[in-house]
Amino acid sequence: MGCLGNIIWLICGGFISGLSWFCLGLLWCLSIVGIPVGKQCFKFASLSFCPFGKKVEYDGGMVKTSLNIVWLIFGGLLMALQYAVWGLLLCITVVGVPFGMQMFKLAKLSLMPLGAKIK
Repeated sequence: MGCLGNIIWLICGGFISGLSWFCLGLLWCLSIVGIPVGKQCFKFASLSFCPFGKKVEYDGGMVKTSLNIVWLIFGGLLMALQYAVWGLLLCITVVGVPFGMQMFKLAKLSLMPLGAKIK
């Protein structure tokens, strides 16, 4: 299901999602302070293009928590809302449920991206 799921995923909104992460990463990298957040955005852009078969593990810390709060204020909340709406739309049909679940995974990830590792 992984390869076929990723192909269908790109058609059903994964391309737009990955492109959003990539553009947000470019915006964060405009300042020197935002480069660590921008690097995370590029990592999540690759996950957004092909999420099937990948897992996300969370790790915390004081600096990461502080940056996550800044992230929430300046872009994370809107990205999470975008993923939640896409997830709800995809979960309307039985066929779309696996894709909707991937969108919900990305919505959670977009709220607190720093400290997350993709495996």
